[in-house]
Amino acid sequence: MLQDSRSARVATFAEDVRAGLSGKPKRLAPKYFYDELGSALFEAICKLPEYYVTRAESEIFERHADEIIASVGGPLELVELGSGSAVKTRLLIEKILARQPRLRYHPIDISSDALVASANFLTDAHPGLSVRAYAYDYVSLFDSTALVTLGQTLVLFLGSNIGNYDPLPAAQLLRSVGRNLKPSDAILLGVDLKKPIEVLEAAYDDPTGVTAAFNKNILGRINRELGGAFDLNAFAHEVHYTPVRGSVDSFLVSQRRQSVRIEALDLTVAFAAGESIHTESSYKFSLGDIERLSHGTGFSLDRTWMDEQRRFAVHLLVKN
Repeated sequence: MLQDSRSARVATFAEDVRAGLSGKPKRLAPKYFYDELGSALFEAICKLPEYYVTRAESEIFERHADEIIASVGGPLELVELGSGSAVKTRLLIEKILARQPRLRYHPIDISSDALVASANFLTDAHPGLSVRAYAYDYVSLFDSTALVTLGQTLVLFLGSNIGNYDPLPAAQLLRSVGRNLKPSDAILLGVDLKKPIEVLEAAYDDPTGVTAAFNKNILGRINRELGGAFDLNAFAHEVHYTPVRGSVDSFLVSQRRQSVRIEALDLTVAFAAGESIHTESSYKFSLGDIERLSHGTGFSLDRTWMDEQRRFAVHLLVKN
């Protein structure tokens, strides 16, 4: 079953584009990367040699899935924030179904196409699995009453998606999720760890240009859905890691002075040469950062697993 908030998302997309491109500095929210094309481009990014994140996190699940599941108890229900194709989740689902005959899985993603494809694959592969999918922005979903779980719940927030939030909103998101959970429910939180600048910047600006296409697709989405007139070749993809912030920041930089019309918004946006649109901050973490992030959110850090090269960590946060 799929619950879809598409009409609300289109309205919110238009409102957020207007606000983001009318502000100084200009910005667009990274959650809008993931339309059908953006989701496909991200799947391609995950296969790039420079983008180690997916491989490192998958290694953790391949080596420690049994231990992770045993640490939570059960029987379990799964909720996944930003599930995408749910590739890494499949191993956890297999391990859970090996110890309990049935499992309810609640994937949440802004892309309904990705949800339908992954749900069909998973239910075909696992007769004991039932899927209730939500084509929602997960912040909005947790603020609503649409999500209902019955048993002990494990929330999956993988791929270092928490890193797309500044520290204060990240803590607020954890608190929002926690309000929908019971004591002893848990979050499995995947985070990218701090590492040398050249490794981090290459992961977000690969030489083949896939990450650039992914970033520029947000302008293409404005063209397709809101009648925008962006020339994608008139913007350059730029990435900078700031060690003090611990953040890889992505921008689209106007290569000339130009004005861009967006018909659905009745808006014309002026750009100076060299003016940028901030599209994403991807925060990186130390182990101490996660202790500080979880403090005051209603969760306690219980366990941590890392890949062999210590590039990535998966943390079990248990609801108090």
